[in-house]
Amino acid sequence: MTKQEAHKKKKLEIGKKDNRIKELTHKTRELTDSLQRLQAEFENYKKRIEREIQDLITYSSQNLIIKLLPIVDSFESAMKNHQDKNKFLEGMKLVFSQFYSTLEKEGLKQIDPLNEKFDPYKHEVIMHEKTDKKENTITEVLQKGYILNDKVIRHAKVKIAKNK
Repeated sequence: MTKQEAHKKKKLEIGKKDNRIKELTHKTRELTDSLQRLQAEFENYKKRIEREIQDLITYSSQNLIIKLLPIVDSFESAMKNHQDKNKFLEGMKLVFSQFYSTLEKEGLKQIDPLNEKFDPYKHEVIMHEKTDKKENTITEVLQKGYILNDKVIRHAKVKIAKNK
């Protein structure tokens, strides 16, 4: 191989390498642009999710309040009958029933532990009472407890039996 042929071959190899460098540089730019767009999209997604979570927190009670508004209307109506005590009392009973029914529809259940065995996950002992009943049996409910769906949201305050 002559010097001239060797020089041509080297130039050709350099040209191929230059083309390869240009291809890789172009590909790198494309990937960098794609990555930057993806990062921007992800930042926008995070901001949107944060806004949605904040809205959810802000308006989480909206559905419950909408369900309670008819009860507010019933209270206002009952208050108009305050001169007639019997009508007023009957109205209050109806409003309470309507209110409690709405809470039950939302998943609220009353804990009714009278004569049951004490359960620390549902009950809070306030007093002990010496009695003939089996020890740790609930003898009196001092304050009702409540469960929302499957979670205790207020323990029942109870009096339990102690052996003599």
